[in-house]
Amino acid sequence: MIDHVRDLASVRDATERLLAAAAALDNVSMAEPSRLPGWTRGHVLAHVARNADALVNVLAGRPMYVSGEARDADIERDAPRAMEVQLADLRESAARFQEEGDRPADWSRTVELRNGVKDAAANVPFRRWIEVELHHVDLGVGYELEDLSAEFTQREINFLVNRFRNHPGLPAVDIRQDDGRVLATGAVEGVTLEQIEQGHERTADVTVSGRQADLLGWLAGRRDGAALTVGGGPLPALPPL
Repeated sequence: MIDHVRDLASVRDATERLLAAAAALDNVSMAEPSRLPGWTRGHVLAHVARNADALVNVLAGRPMYVSGEARDADIERDAPRAMEVQLADLRESAARFQEEGDRPADWSRTVELRNGVKDAAANVPFRRWIEVELHHVDLGVGYELEDLSAEFTQREINFLVNRFRNHPGLPAVDIRQDDGRVLATGAVEGVTLEQIEQGHERTADVTVSGRQADLLGWLAGRRDGAALTVGGGPLPALPPL
């Protein structure tokens, strides 16, 4: 059961950690490359701020972005700003998201995100939590996937496993976790999401196992999977997020 109130609190805590990390930067380090190809740290923080406003739009029933081109242009516009401007924008946009999340609403309603993706409103706070945590790691300032909470890591693994279910070109993949559970992704016709989240044993084309942080890193496109143990074939190339 999704607890959007608890997730909003987790977003608030994660945002405070990100703000503290950003406050330790200066204009020179803000302009240095992040871990995301082609993006500086300024790009990352600009994206996190604009994502907060985009998710306010989602919760308010408006289009998430005017267009993909406008989204990209906003990030490019905001990336080179001075550190104190970045920090203020990050804080103020996060506050707008929390304010929208605190409004009385029907959290069971369906909302629309980018590219026509639909989801329950109650899942939006977790989506924001993902943005804040993973992009904090992307800054490359000492916050690593290993620093993420066990709850967040497992939920994000489950989220991505579901996202890649029956994705064209992916074989049947079993992800064997160190807690003994097996999560099925790739070609999994006939396997329900509930079975995936509870662990589902089956014959797969490829098995992948490793530490939770390394599994998350591979699924989220943050690590190449070299630290994982792979059986049955090569490690599948996952589609971009």
